[in-house]
Amino acid sequence: MKKQFAVLGLGSFGGHLVEEFHEIGAEVFAMDRNEELVDKYVNLATHVVHGDAQDEQLLLRAGIRNFDLVVVSFGENIEASILTTIILSDLGVKEIWVKASSIYHQKVLEKIGATRVIRPEKEMARRIAHRLTSNHFIDYVELSEEHSMVEIKATKKIVGKSIAQLNIRNRFGCNIVGIYRSHDMIVSPSGDDRIEEGDVLIVIGENRKLHRFEKQGV
Repeated sequence: MKKQFAVLGLGSFGGHLVEEFHEIGAEVFAMDRNEELVDKYVNLATHVVHGDAQDEQLLLRAGIRNFDLVVVSFGENIEASILTTIILSDLGVKEIWVKASSIYHQKVLEKIGATRVIRPEKEMARRIAHRLTSNHFIDYVELSEEHSMVEIKATKKIVGKSIAQLNIRNRFGCNIVGIYRSHDMIVSPSGDDRIEEGDVLIVIGENRKLHRFEKQGV
């Protein structure tokens, strides 16, 4: 069965989420109190409701408890996002992801039931900073405060070597989980797979170990 998502708030962030869900064919319910925004996304969301996400009865009528994940995307309106998160938590929603506008907003949301707090601007800034300051990282995705996934372009130092020869799990505590090669993707490469020129390695590990691998391994 397909996962069902709900996006509460159709501002810039929420609107883009609905567009992406639509693009990949996911079922998404959307709600906003701005009628113009509701009209804008009526053909992109599976179902759109014009209303206030702080209206508990409206959320119940929309079947909010049945969604696998609900995103509260109006981070600029701190009071509204906090109240909506409390309502969703009280209603027993399984997964509640909430956009925050500051670290203080984030701390409050984490205490009142948010499963995950999103700070898009900070996450994008961190991603860009790592990409710009690294000699080898092509992309950087933070998985938690201590762990990340990076894309690293293969250098001459490792081209021609097998995954087993690189032995980065034992040497650096990181794992190669995939390889981009031309237009193909090798998922969970075996120890016998050899690195070719132009390959991009997808590596997961602790941040400090990833940086050590970047400096010493490639």
